[in-house]
Amino acid sequence: MTSKSDPPPLPEPLRVPVADSHTHLDMQQGTVEEALARAAAVGVTTVVQVGCDIEGSRWAARTAAEHAAVHAAVALHPNEAPRIVFGDPDGTARQGAREAGGESALDDALAEIDALAALPQVRAVGETGLDYFRTGPEGIAAQERSFRAHIEIAKRRGKALVIHDRDAHADVLRILAEEGAPERTVFHCYSGDAEMARLCADAGYYMSFAGNMTFKNAQPLRDALAVAPRELVLVETDAPFLTPMPYRGRPNAPYLIPITLRAMAAVKGLDEDTMAEAVAANTAAAFDY
Repeated sequence: MTSKSDPPPLPEPLRVPVADSHTHLDMQQGTVEEALARAAAVGVTTVVQVGCDIEGSRWAARTAAEHAAVHAAVALHPNEAPRIVFGDPDGTARQGAREAGGESALDDALAEIDALAALPQVRAVGETGLDYFRTGPEGIAAQERSFRAHIEIAKRRGKALVIHDRDAHADVLRILAEEGAPERTVFHCYSGDAEMARLCADAGYYMSFAGNMTFKNAQPLRDALAVAPRELVLVETDAPFLTPMPYRGRPNAPYLIPITLRAMAAVKGLDEDTMAEAVAANTAAAFDY
């Protein structure tokens, strides 16, 4: 009998190698080397390691410098910005309880992200954006200020922008339009509907689909994928989260990308190799590697 903590088995390898456009190796079990070896064994030969705070962004940059298969993205997650400004007395993030640092602490953190974004192995600024799931009005203002600053950093440094958009579609699209989106913008774990996918396509934004597109209740995501242009679609794990069916609830990792990619191919009416070739080319274009 398998338990929820058991890693799922290795899927059938892909014939055409692809990239996991968004993962958190620092939150997964085992070593980076083990994770990369398992992924490579099934045809996932590249991963984008994404930072969510200063510590995680430094780790991403360091790990990408040490491994040719890893590219880094650096940022303050939308939920991190209010924690920096207003503190986190309950210690909801992995840093534990924190005092309020005020706006100047957010400025200092953004300056560090800017410095990391200059490194050659850092291919993107993200994940940044807006997350309205648990955020009050004060927190939203801090998120928005942080988001606008990240957009500016990405443009000035010539890097891709990786968007985290939770329950905030209209405001994310509005702020991107107001600031002027970077040349390469990726909606990570795309969560909009088909109508929003058309808006993203018109703007030239990449849409990265995660394992939740395989969930039974995710028909709106499959509808969005169906209308998303083939040249703007990426695949990701967001591991250790969002493990694809039939392994939902068990630990996710980059080696499970083939399951999601095959589900995407079915939605797009493409054979697996054609889907993999498109996704591989799109990810390399999006992250400029």
